[in-house]
Amino acid sequence: MSGGLGSFHAANLVVQQYGKENVVLLFADTLWEHPDLYRFLGQASEHLDITPTIVCDGRNPFQVYFDQHFLGNSRLAPCTKELKQKPCRKWLEKNCDPADTILYVGLDAAEERRKPGVVKGWAPWRVEFPLMDDKTWSKERMKAECVKLGIAIARMYELGFSHNNCQGSCVRAGQAQWLLTLREFPERYALAEYEEQRFREEHGKDVSILTETVNGVKRTLTLRTLRLRAEAGLIRRRSPRPAGRRRKSVETVKTLPLFEMGCPA
Repeated sequence: MSGGLGSFHAANLVVQQYGKENVVLLFADTLWEHPDLYRFLGQASEHLDITPTIVCDGRNPFQVYFDQHFLGNSRLAPCTKELKQKPCRKWLEKNCDPADTILYVGLDAAEERRKPGVVKGWAPWRVEFPLMDDKTWSKERMKAECVKLGIAIARMYELGFSHNNCQGSCVRAGQAQWLLTLREFPERYALAEYEEQRFREEHGKDVSILTETVNGVKRTLTLRTLRLRAEAGLIRRRSPRPAGRRRKSVETVKTLPLFEMGCPA
């Protein structure tokens, strides 16, 4: 249960098939989300009448990068493994037998290319994708269904983001989404820019989250450079393409009442 549209509708289909008593909503908190993600997660979970089970590594993405001496980027993002996959797998290993447990993931037909990696990554658990076989499950249908259920669409989607994660500062995103983040969440952009520059200085490396290709040569593109170009009017702040196109770690596991959910301090 990621806090996105797909995971909610996948969960809704599974609850309809198996009953809420047989379903666990497993949410991995990256401590890097927009406050409205927690609101959407709480409202969606309340509709399903299931209190979400929350796992949390205790770090945010940039803390992971500093710990591993590697800056996440569109090609490789260790935050996904450390903050989502590992905490969820620890919980599964402790609580769920692969022989009688199925993992449901909210990928839709437009994301089918991701299916093999997800299936392989969660072995030995069986993984199914309730939204993938029915190609009518587009993002627009997901939004419309939420409206019918009286669940307010997550703020990130309303602002034009393809995914409701990391408040627009996911290192896997491209220049278009980062420009959208600069426009809609300048404080979050400034924080990511600061952390990227701090990483570069502390490690003495010419690395960056983004890259660009000039005359056939790929080179680093820092968030600072991208921002300065945008402020100078050298690039247009366009919206990203629709989805489908292209400190010491302390583990905590908790189940919270819906009214306690909210953005961590």
